[in-house]
Amino acid sequence: LTGVAARLDRAFRNYLETFPIFAAAVLAVSVAGRTSAETALAVQLYLWARVAYVPVYAAGIPYLRSAIWVVSFWGIVKLVRALLGV
Repeated sequence: LTGVAARLDRAFRNYLETFPIFAAAVLAVSVAGRTSAETALAVQLYLWARVAYVPVYAAGIPYLRSAIWVVSFWGIVKLVRALLGV
């Protein structure tokens, strides 16, 4: 694969690396009964950042791509913090 197809493949592989952590965090927060407006925001941060990540990655804009990835990861961090009560 080359060009846009290669970038989309890498974006998908990156998604496969982060989604299991996100899904586990969402499940743990839900089972622990720690859901709140804050955790809902965390889920939305992850979701919308991942939606934005794909076209930015496909367009080959590295710094913006990295910033968007950080936002999505921050959503996961917020979920874990809620789970830990921090």
